[in-house]
Amino acid sequence: MAGRPFREFVLERAAIRHMHLFESRNKAFKDDAVLQENIIIRLERGGEQGPVTISTSTDDTFADLASHDHPFDRIVFPDDPERFIHVPTSPATHVMERFPAVSYTLAEIGIDVSTGPVVDFRLKEHLRDMPGPGTVPLLYPAHFSNAGNTWPIDGMKKPNAIERNSDTEKWLYPSGYYCVVRRFSSKEESRRIVASLVDPDAFNDATALGFENHLNVFHGSRRGLPQALAHGLTVFLNTSAVDEAFRRFSGHTQVNATDLRRMKYPGRDVLTELGRWAMQQETLTQRMIDERFGAAAA
Repeated sequence: MAGRPFREFVLERAAIRHMHLFESRNKAFKDDAVLQENIIIRLERGGEQGPVTISTSTDDTFADLASHDHPFDRIVFPDDPERFIHVPTSPATHVMERFPAVSYTLAEIGIDVSTGPVVDFRLKEHLRDMPGPGTVPLLYPAHFSNAGNTWPIDGMKKPNAIERNSDTEKWLYPSGYYCVVRRFSSKEESRRIVASLVDPDAFNDATALGFENHLNVFHGSRRGLPQALAHGLTVFLNTSAVDEAFRRFSGHTQVNATDLRRMKYPGRDVLTELGRWAMQQETLTQRMIDERFGAAAA
């Protein structure tokens, strides 16, 4: 919700009294053709901060109005330097508060996350529809699904490969295990965060990989992660708990590297153990992922 300087400006000068969230993006202000998250905030200038009323309705008829009061430390977490303003839509405990093991930053567990560095229109002359001599895989969100990594995709509207040369080398990562999260989704999709494992075995003998700008890439100093750690990180990011928590602090439908960097994660050992477990499973269901994570992180 806005940038940190603006949040700090508001919170230093006013008390938040009430926030109302319209859950439909296209009904509350349909006459003005507004398609966006719609929220109304009532502030009291110079007021002493106390509990905050959070109400929700589908649209401006308020036919299904629901309202709850929340202590301010559930709206702005006391230990959050970014001063994010959360909008809890139920009186239930914040989902991540139930998992004390989720308390580490990415820096503390030795993992980096970056936006995919290949901006295709800037490197257009080096892109190829299909792989060939002197090229390496160029990966888009379409190359990842529940079935794993599918590359190349014949007939895809986007290129499958990029030439590896002096002009492109600095935009490429060495082949290895990574975790990727697509940057864009629609609010109507069932998940905001969709993570996929990058398995180097899916790309033949490629020595490097290109990650297109619509992907966020988890890596270790621009190199691949240990296999079990990459698996475990992918499992964690695909839990229902992470998706719910992310929706609470991010009202927009983009998933940016900065957002992922601000999240808290289990320790490296927990992630590695999750990964080893995942590698032993023939298939993974949402229920299996959530139950295993709950047992590991509680």
